[in-house]
Amino acid sequence: MSDPEIRSTAEADLPSITAIYEQAVRFGTATFELVPPDLAEMTRRYRALIDGGFPYFVAVLDGRVAGYAYAGPYRPRPAYRFTVENSVYLDPAVHRRGIGFKLLQRLIVECESRGFRQMIAVIGDSANAGSIGLHRRCGFAMIGTHPNVGLKFGRWLDTVMMQRALGEGAATLPAD
Repeated sequence: MSDPEIRSTAEADLPSITAIYEQAVRFGTATFELVPPDLAEMTRRYRALIDGGFPYFVAVLDGRVAGYAYAGPYRPRPAYRFTVENSVYLDPAVHRRGIGFKLLQRLIVECESRGFRQMIAVIGDSANAGSIGLHRRCGFAMIGTHPNVGLKFGRWLDTVMMQRALGEGAATLPAD
């Protein structure tokens, strides 16, 4: 297997991203969506993030999109403007090959360069050891668990909250 190329997402990547996310919605518990969004909705979401100044990357492996990662607003109120929430999704065929790590590392560096100070991971399903381990490996600390807040596949699911400082974190105040 060759090394993945991590690059900025282009709209031409969105059909592949939509297919990867569809698998996550239909068969996984990382997302609490129940109905996979179509290409038009994924395009709308992508444009909203890019227009909002947030980074969005794909991992390209052997000429095809194998995964993606992006940061978006953690909450809509202005006091949260220096905090982002991250998302990382991979094609199931490439799990456990370090691609998620490379995507998340690139996302962290890019968020730091854009002046963000905190990154939050909201991980669906406390049994999602892969995502929890990935975030821990990238410097995230466990903040807490919201038990039994989602219902999917006929069972209650937790969300796990993890957080990582970006750049100077809370050590200084950013220039507005």
